[in-house]
Amino acid sequence: MSRPWQIWVIAGICLAIGVAAMSWTSLTVLRLDQAETEARANARLEENVRLALWRMDAAMAEIIGVENARSHSAYNSFYQTERAYTKLYAEIQKGEVLVPSPLLVGEEKYIRLHFQISPEGKVTSPQVPSGNMRDIAEVKYVSHEKIVESEKVLRQFRSLVPASALVGTALQTPTNEFIYNISQGQQELQQIANDSPVLWQEQRNNLELQKRSKSAYAGFRKPGVEDVLVEQSVIETGIMKPVWIGDELVYAREVSQGGKVTIQGIWIDWPDIRKWLLDEIKDLFSEAQLEPVKETNPSSPLRMLASVPVRLAPGQPAVGIGPGDSPIRLTLFMACAGLVVAMVAVITLLFGVVALSERRAAFVSAVTHELRTPLTTFRMYSEMLAEGMVKDESKRKQYLNTLCVEADRLSHLVENVLSYARLERGRSGGQIEDVHLSEIVERIEERLAARAEQNGMRVEVDVSAKMPKVRTDSSAVEQILFNLVDNACKYAAEAEDKTIHVETGSNGFAGILRVHDHGPGIERSDAARLFQPFTKSATEAAHTAAGVGLGLALSRRLARQLGGDLKLENGGQPGASFALTLPLSTS
Repeated sequence: MSRPWQIWVIAGICLAIGVAAMSWTSLTVLRLDQAETEARANARLEENVRLALWRMDAAMAEIIGVENARSHSAYNSFYQTERAYTKLYAEIQKGEVLVPSPLLVGEEKYIRLHFQISPEGKVTSPQVPSGNMRDIAEVKYVSHEKIVESEKVLRQFRSLVPASALVGTALQTPTNEFIYNISQGQQELQQIANDSPVLWQEQRNNLELQKRSKSAYAGFRKPGVEDVLVEQSVIETGIMKPVWIGDELVYAREVSQGGKVTIQGIWIDWPDIRKWLLDEIKDLFSEAQLEPVKETNPSSPLRMLASVPVRLAPGQPAVGIGPGDSPIRLTLFMACAGLVVAMVAVITLLFGVVALSERRAAFVSAVTHELRTPLTTFRMYSEMLAEGMVKDESKRKQYLNTLCVEADRLSHLVENVLSYARLERGRSGGQIEDVHLSEIVERIEERLAARAEQNGMRVEVDVSAKMPKVRTDSSAVEQILFNLVDNACKYAAEAEDKTIHVETGSNGFAGILRVHDHGPGIERSDAARLFQPFTKSATEAAHTAAGVGLGLALSRRLARQLGGDLKLENGGQPGASFALTLPLSTS
């Protein structure tokens, strides 16, 4: 091939384009897969966040629901049932039958104190009766120690939560008002999602908070409900609303009658409530925190509870919230691996095709040179003999001998090429038999001697008759042996010792046939391509010994097909030495 570099340039450009296209495709797919993976992970996270918020709101609804449903009269330590609604602020008269408040005798979990702030700003608690009511409570309903403990809590409440902090606070609504109501929200979400994904998420959070608020307060009494309408004005009871006073969480409501407003509420044990709520979602978020939201109107309800003014900080999610494995990466990896394998295969195939083309081109050139010389001799001598130009009988005999030698040379060349072609096609054509190496050498010894005599050399045979039999194809061994002797005749013809040694031996596992000459030997740099076919160009054929560089390659292929091998031995002796090993007969 005249310009193999052009093939490599074109192949390199094609491979570069393929790699670039695959790289761009891979990066795009990975980027999209990463975005999808993150979206799935965020979706799972937000789903668990919503579940956690619903759980905590449902848990708090039990506490707030009870307090909202509680009668306003229960915030007095004792009250007379007939006047509970009609004489809220009247003094208790002598002889009236009093009923103890359930807040006096009972215990509420997660609530530190029930309190009441009168219109005059006085802070009291049904758990701390005063005056003769305290004596009555200690005698029959509650222990002195419990009242003392509640009194301490009341003093602590008065110091931490001033009455003025709750008076005048807008306590009529349980939650903040948002942009749209629930029925409108469902219809508008799709349009908002098309216009702005950020606004869509914010509005979705608003809608969800409203739904949870509606669920949390569904069973509560609504503000403005008339408790009773009797002699005096109507008593209106509001709904408990959470208020942060510093670091303390208070739920309070307004109770109004005749223009007078009383504040009733509960002081929440926030550390215990927080621990309880976090335990409710521990399977979802093991490291979650609840952060107080102290703004009256928070800008965003994202991850806020509807029943408590706190925001959920989920932290690291628990197991089972990860994005999961994506098959795209594995598929892409396999595709890239396949592309690499295909590229290697293409490069290897291209390299082999180019190398084979170059070797075959060199072979054709060498064969052309090898055929031209004997054909020229044939044509010249045959014309001279045919036209009677050679009168001397000795000359005629010499010319005829030359024609015979050239004929043998052409026959040997053609036989090697045909044999190699048969091997390339996977055909052997020989007959395997058990035979002594001595018998093979004896059959071809005369032919070897004649070939050596053409170059003024001689063949010395050292064959042991006691050699074990080998299982092989005799004709193939003869061809290998003739090729080895032929090479020795070509390259060792100028040696002082013109002897070619043919020896037999055995190593216990195989029969060995060695051919050794006393020529210049083979350079180490040439040994690597010694058994490669078609390695001799026309220039090398013209300036070296005759041949096309196929004999040793053919011989090794034949040897390995027979189950043996052909190797170059370097025993420290001058010249070249080849060893042919053949498998021993098992019979």
